[in-house]
Amino acid sequence: MDKKWWTLLAVCVGTFMLLLDVTIVVVALPDIQRALNAGFSDVQWVVDAYALALASCLLTTGVLADRYGRRRLFAIGLVVFTAGSLLCGLAQSPLMLILSRAGQGVGGAIMFATSLALLGESFRGKDRGVAFGVWGAITGIAVSLGPILGGVITTGISWRGIFLVNVPIGVLALGVTLWKLDESRAPHPGRLDLPGFALLTGGLVGLVYGLIRAGESSWGDDGALVALTAGGVLLVAFLLTELLVPNPMFDLALFRKPTFVGGLCAAFAMNGSLFAMLLYLVLYLQNVLGYSALGTGTRLLVSSGAMLVAATIAGRLSERVSARWLIGPGLLAVGIGLLLMGGLGATSSWTHLIPGFIVSGLGAGFVNPPLASTAIGVVEPARAGMASGINSTFRQVGLATSIAALGSIFTTSLRNNLTNALAHTPAAGYTDQVINAVREGQSGGTSNVVPPALRPELQQAISTSFTGALNNLLTVTAVLALAGAVLSAALIRDKDFAARQ
Repeated sequence: MDKKWWTLLAVCVGTFMLLLDVTIVVVALPDIQRALNAGFSDVQWVVDAYALALASCLLTTGVLADRYGRRRLFAIGLVVFTAGSLLCGLAQSPLMLILSRAGQGVGGAIMFATSLALLGESFRGKDRGVAFGVWGAITGIAVSLGPILGGVITTGISWRGIFLVNVPIGVLALGVTLWKLDESRAPHPGRLDLPGFALLTGGLVGLVYGLIRAGESSWGDDGALVALTAGGVLLVAFLLTELLVPNPMFDLALFRKPTFVGGLCAAFAMNGSLFAMLLYLVLYLQNVLGYSALGTGTRLLVSSGAMLVAATIAGRLSERVSARWLIGPGLLAVGIGLLLMGGLGATSSWTHLIPGFIVSGLGAGFVNPPLASTAIGVVEPARAGMASGINSTFRQVGLATSIAALGSIFTTSLRNNLTNALAHTPAAGYTDQVINAVREGQSGGTSNVVPPALRPELQQAISTSFTGALNNLLTVTAVLALAGAVLSAALIRDKDFAARQ
């Protein structure tokens, strides 16, 4: 087999693993929570540590690959990702798991930043279109199959299996990379923007930590306010630095292109709405409705299947239909789907979610394939890598910040709903204990914290309060998706693509 096809194989395997780990872990979170005695904030960090590491390192690792060799950096990324996966599977505490997930994210960022460059260097002419098409299909399949594969492995083996399965696959991919891939470098690599990297990473971590801390205590908590303020200051300093340094990792001049900005709005809204809601929908399906990880993954397959079908259609349409008329209506469908999921009550079954799953899944499928073109399709080739990296960064920032913000909203809503539901009842004195039990994933939230005589009344209040809080999150994320639809439809312009061509 020609070396270029080995390159495609190695790149697709690495990309599949790193994108799969964005969603595969979600259905295992309740099991992880119980096994490691983790709190609700720990669960948020398990997802956010991975997303933040991806977001922080994407742009910097692309420059390193151009300078020191793409094959070398891709191999390093595989080693880091595989080692992080092994440590995740062996984790004995929430902190160890969170740090290992961050390691996975660093490795994933290195692989993701070098994957398209490796393909672009290895393929020419018609074969390049085939290679990029296969790579694009793999990205869609990875995101879609995550929940069901996570359910199968978690139920059939253990939650540790979703991480340990990466180890032999990663080793094989590393062998192919070292044996079959050719080395390549950029003729004129850019310089590292270390101040930009440090400020962006610090700002994002401060922002997410502040949001999660606010959910743990209150919005008036001193630690949350300090973290949020520090995060905001560092992000402003990052923007100022990018204006001053000679080789910025984030060229703010790109914001002069409306289509590029529209694509960023769509990327943030897409991951910040439906994909961020997956965490809370999984908690509802498992902790309230009582489904196993496999049962949850099977039900989420309704959304994933719709997403995969729509992505296949959108991939074919994207050559003939403007990205504007795929992304805008797609996000509109995502927003409508999230609204259709709302209106949950204490007696609702999972079938209430089916119409919303289908509509939002179809919408997400139409958004994802043309989204990359809004970044690389409107800039000159020399800046295509940076533009694509910025778009991917906005996706992960949307996921990380939204999960943290939704967690704060969820906790506040749950506390208010339970306080009102239990007021003037014998169970009123147990409100704080019940909230902590629910947040820590204890079945029913009442098993060990209240007398047996009060449990039926409390269980009803918990179900009502949980679904009420979930309805609030569905409304918030629907508004975000609808705002993304309006902004992307208004900003994405056909003439920007025509000018580039």
